[in-house]
Amino acid sequence: MTSPPATTTLWRPTGPTELDLLRALSWRAWPPRLPEQPIFYPVLNEDYAIKIARDWNVRYDGAGYVTRFEVESDFLARYPVQQAGGRTILELWVPAEELDEFNSHIVGVIKVVHEFH
Repeated sequence: MTSPPATTTLWRPTGPTELDLLRALSWRAWPPRLPEQPIFYPVLNEDYAIKIARDWNVRYDGAGYVTRFEVESDFLARYPVQQAGGRTILELWVPAEELDEFNSHIVGVIKVVHEFH
């Protein structure tokens, strides 16, 4: 009997449009990027995700959501952690063309853990 793979918890701030697409995918995969979105960037800490959802998504989209999900840790090793500002502003940059493969390594469902209006 094999044990389940080790996972890493990631967060993603998102707006209402992406949330609707996520719902349509049964909370199991992220939707394809738009042409102007060359990367998918989940973040490594909840506080950073909250700040983006609350301060950016609400301002531009009227609502912001923070999602939490698990991805196989071994798979994530291919993406170096990017420091996008302060020491706690950490992201993974997944090229849009790799998103299907990334989605195949999500364990369980994607959950909404915070909502802002």
